[in-house]
Amino acid sequence: MTICGIANSQTEDKLKIGVIGLTHTHVHWIFDSEQHGEFEIVGIVEPDTSLATRYARQHGYSMDKVYPTMEALFEAQDVEAVTAFGTIFEHLEVVQKAAPRGIHVMVEKPLAVNMEHAVKMQVLAQKHKIHLLTNYETTWYPTNHEAFRAIKANEIGEIKKVLVRDGHKGPAKLELNSEFLNWLTDPVQNGGGAIVDFGCYGANLMTWLMDGRLPHSVTAITQQLQPRNNPRVDDEAIIILNYGDANAVIQGSWNWPIGRKDMEVYGESGVVYADNRNTYRKRLARGYDEFDEMVRQLPERAAPYNDPFHYFKAVINQDIKVQPQDLSALENNMAVVRILDAARQSARTGTTVRLQ
Repeated sequence: MTICGIANSQTEDKLKIGVIGLTHTHVHWIFDSEQHGEFEIVGIVEPDTSLATRYARQHGYSMDKVYPTMEALFEAQDVEAVTAFGTIFEHLEVVQKAAPRGIHVMVEKPLAVNMEHAVKMQVLAQKHKIHLLTNYETTWYPTNHEAFRAIKANEIGEIKKVLVRDGHKGPAKLELNSEFLNWLTDPVQNGGGAIVDFGCYGANLMTWLMDGRLPHSVTAITQQLQPRNNPRVDDEAIIILNYGDANAVIQGSWNWPIGRKDMEVYGESGVVYADNRNTYRKRLARGYDEFDEMVRQLPERAAPYNDPFHYFKAVINQDIKVQPQDLSALENNMAVVRILDAARQSARTGTTVRLQ
């Protein structure tokens, strides 16, 4: 991605954002981020007044900001952009109602429940010339960006293998609020279980690392290791991406005893580890099993690359030009949905699915 004139954006008025839905608990992120002053939440769409009231007490917003429908919000307020914090199935409706009004959209990962929805969203975004971005927690990890830099600088040689592991002990065990848990474990509203919820991270990172290239094929298996907690969806997924000259193994799971979001990238001469958000390691091979290791604790990235909503504003203000392979880009995330569709098909049929 390229950036220009960030200083100029600091003099712009606050971006007027509408929050569509409160049932995705990542929504707390935007309320916390608003305190930094770069944007203003001008309205919230949430028909569940009990949920809206509960969050109003927590975050201190007025219930006068809450609207029952998107139409009501758009008629009452001058909205420049919206962020979708409902179910993944509802992302399409958000774009259908926002795009014709020229309102930019950011959704939580993944972009869509399937390619049918994703294509409709892409067509609308292109027709109405809006930005349609997808937000992942790992997009803002300094370690992932340092790994990317090291790879592009040829510090470990050409990529041969990537391992991406994401997940936690499972939504039910985390005692999530019912509004989130009910749709997160619904095969229609979420599009699947762990294969979607956490498989999307690895697909997104690999599309970025491979400069937008699709894998040649996708092979996946899913399991249900907690049938009582997740009776309708998988809770364990392993996805293998074959790029011909490299491969990736993505492990998305609701069965890790300790929550994790980490990545290992193996090149011809070394390996880089994004152990978590800030712990980064690089090992360079020496002999058979010896290596030289460097370990660093990385600081947070500079604004607006440290926060999705300030990044969103910078994109809208044309301070940042999003490249097709970028983590938030529509093109990258169309590839993610295609990979996830293939993974579900592979797991269902027990076959490898070719993409090219």
